[in-house]
Amino acid sequence: MTLGVGIEGLQEARASAALPAAGAWDAAPTELRVSGAARCMLQITYTEGAGAGAFALQLQTSIYSLTAMAPAGAGEWADATAYAVGAVVGGADVTSLIQGNVIQFTPVGAGAETFTFGPIELFELVERIRIPAQEVGVIANPGTLQVELLAV
Repeated sequence: MTLGVGIEGLQEARASAALPAAGAWDAAPTELRVSGAARCMLQITYTEGAGAGAFALQLQTSIYSLTAMAPAGAGEWADATAYAVGAVVGGADVTSLIQGNVIQFTPVGAGAETFTFGPIELFELVERIRIPAQEVGVIANPGTLQVELLAV
């Protein structure tokens, strides 16, 4: 498979470092260019800072290649969502739900654990992506997280 114009291929979405203290989200997540990519996959490595550690992350995408392109009043970044279709009943409209989606991981052991997430479909529509994260297990002793992104 060949890479499209503007795709960087393998990129570091989050350098290996401790998550922010007190359960805060990453203040300045790394912005990655994925223009023209059909999909991406994440390879994630987490080492808990203390027993019962866990982390959460959120995929955020932008349809704008530059911050200045976002129209006044429009959000530059959009959270990935979870969508559930409501029950279909004859003679009634369907109410479906859509909410922002936060993804949480709890390790099974004390050592570093590496896993993949994806593929994530981008449909050649996303210009940039970022992945803020936070410690949600033992927020007084945050773990270390590294995220690599491969876009094709």
